[in-house]
Amino acid sequence: MKLTSTSFTNNGVIPDRCAFAIKDAKEHIALGENQNPQLSWSDIPEKARSLVLICIDPDVPTSMDNFNQEGKTISASLRRENFIHWVMIDIPATPGSIKEGECSDGVLPGGKDDPTGPAGSRQGINDYTAFFAGDEDMGGNYFGYEGPCPPWNDELLHHYHFQLLAINLSRVDVEGNFTAEDVLRAIDGHVVEGTEIIGTYSLNPNV
Repeated sequence: MKLTSTSFTNNGVIPDRCAFAIKDAKEHIALGENQNPQLSWSDIPEKARSLVLICIDPDVPTSMDNFNQEGKTISASLRRENFIHWVMIDIPATPGSIKEGECSDGVLPGGKDDPTGPAGSRQGINDYTAFFAGDEDMGGNYFGYEGPCPPWNDELLHHYHFQLLAINLSRVDVEGNFTAEDVLRAIDGHVVEGTEIIGTYSLNPNV
């Protein structure tokens, strides 16, 4: 099984247009175009009945103490955890692709309710939902793709793992505001094959 992108090369830098936030000389960050990257998949295994797409950043700081604080940095040695940027399920188990900006184009405060995707697919909420919870301006259910927005003072380069899983289920048994964790529990023992492509991103001009 193969997963490729014309938006970035494997282990290459994700372009600004595919990011939630971009560098800004005065304010450190500004909102980006937030377009989903282009993705293509092929060589699907015969036993696959559907595909699952998940984007994970495993480099998110576990402490918010120095998060985007002037005059401070987030140490590269700080313990990290996962942050989900995208989860899509019930993708047809055939070769296919997603155009750049097809599923996400711009930052929408409160999130996208029903993002576009391949025919028959469903998209769950990403971790911006929890990150913005309680924020009067930005709070809401963030379905589909939201691009990179690492802390601008983080010493660590962030890696974004776009993972494609072929499963032997035609429909994942989740409903409503499902998360990537819900999906992974539902497909446990049903993964036929997996592959990934990794992009990198940082808002720290020194990284």
